[in-house]
Amino acid sequence: MQTFIPVTIDDLEGKKDPQPKCPQKCLCLPLIPSDPEHNVYTRFMKSHRCYDLVPTSSKLVVFDTSLQVKKAFFALVSNGVRAAPLWDSKKQCFVGMLTITDFINILHRYYKSPLVQIYELEEHKIETWRELYLQDSFKPLVSISPNASLYDAVSSLLKNKIHRLPVIDPLTGNTLYILTHKRILKFLKLFISEMPKPSFLKQTIEELNIGTFQNIAVVRADTPLYTALGIFVDQRVSALPVVDDKGRVVDIYSKFDVINLAAEKTYNNLDVTVTKALQHRSQYFEGVLTCNRHETLEAIINRLVEAEVHRLVVVDEQEVVKGIVSLSDILQALVLTDGEEGKYSRITV
Repeated sequence: MQTFIPVTIDDLEGKKDPQPKCPQKCLCLPLIPSDPEHNVYTRFMKSHRCYDLVPTSSKLVVFDTSLQVKKAFFALVSNGVRAAPLWDSKKQCFVGMLTITDFINILHRYYKSPLVQIYELEEHKIETWRELYLQDSFKPLVSISPNASLYDAVSSLLKNKIHRLPVIDPLTGNTLYILTHKRILKFLKLFISEMPKPSFLKQTIEELNIGTFQNIAVVRADTPLYTALGIFVDQRVSALPVVDDKGRVVDIYSKFDVINLAAEKTYNNLDVTVTKALQHRSQYFEGVLTCNRHETLEAIINRLVEAEVHRLVVVDEQEVVKGIVSLSDILQALVLTDGEEGKYSRITV
């Protein structure tokens, strides 16, 4: 196990990162109250490398872009992974990632009715889908070196609005691991007890303004599955609380649940309700994990890490949905907030 040695940002970077004033049209992170220990997590992330998170043994599935889309999604299911790097044999390099989001986009774009087979899913190769879907918007694969700091990894995940960051060896070109918000926060939690505890951990998420509390996308139990997929595509959210007539949360439908359509081979009928689709979920589902605005940041972190979930649904005393607190919200607050200088850390839209 590594021992955390406190160092200053100046020691690590040679100079302090410039923090420009918050302009319009940016996502301003909450300002953490100033105290000598508030940026301990930022220093921790800057003193550890991505390589520190790479396990000695892990499963990594790689797809060639010439593979059929349908077979690729079946392979994700059978291997129990949520995403895979894409290898282009012609270019001899990794060109992107295939994720559940791609599966959702294909279903939503080409679905007609239960009577019409989704030819594009059945026959298209991954490279064909990428050419049709991305067209002129091709962007280089966002990746990171194993020698880069975890601070750089968190910054890349949040600024690029992605959930998976391949760690690629610059010498061999091999993908070593896929970094996620969950993995990074879990790694941080392992060392939290060895670090000074900032006072803001005892403040509530309402006081720190952490989470999303406006325009929360929800669905009802009788919402057609195709409509839910459309919300995933249009609003770029990763989960939809399922609510009753009074707005009380009764379940949750996430992007990960959509992969069950491939597992059960039921993706040809998207006219069923969300409730019907959720019947295919794993029997180990423990229900919707919730919190309220008056719980401390420390309590929220503990619940997220211990339950190994990506988000908590914020509810009031009547269980009515009021917001969402995600792993990315937590990492923004812990790592990318610069309260010492009294300035904004920001992620430009």
